[in-house]
Amino acid sequence: MNMAVQSFIEIGLLADIPRLGARCVRTPEGRIAVFRTADDEVYALEDRCPHRGGPLSQGIVHGSSVTCPLHNMVFSLKTGEAEGADEGQVRTYPVRIEGERLLLHVDALRALGA
Repeated sequence: MNMAVQSFIEIGLLADIPRLGARCVRTPEGRIAVFRTADDEVYALEDRCPHRGGPLSQGIVHGSSVTCPLHNMVFSLKTGEAEGADEGQVRTYPVRIEGERLLLHVDALRALGA
């Protein structure tokens, strides 16, 4: 048995998230925002802006970025890094699409508490 095999769990369907939208996955340690771009790419970030704790899942998705709804900080969905003149970063999590199913790496569910 290969111990390096990554474990993913199903968190929903691609159709559950509107294009340029997000949904939240609640974990015992906090929330993870799962975003869908106009090109059906999917990304997962901690649902908390490092500036004032704004819910990124309620932000505006544009291209492969999201803008915090509280103070307009823009974050890359790919890296979690702030864009432009802003500084900061949010944690990203491995997520993938298999057919229509969305899968999140199980370590992401534990990582929020680390």
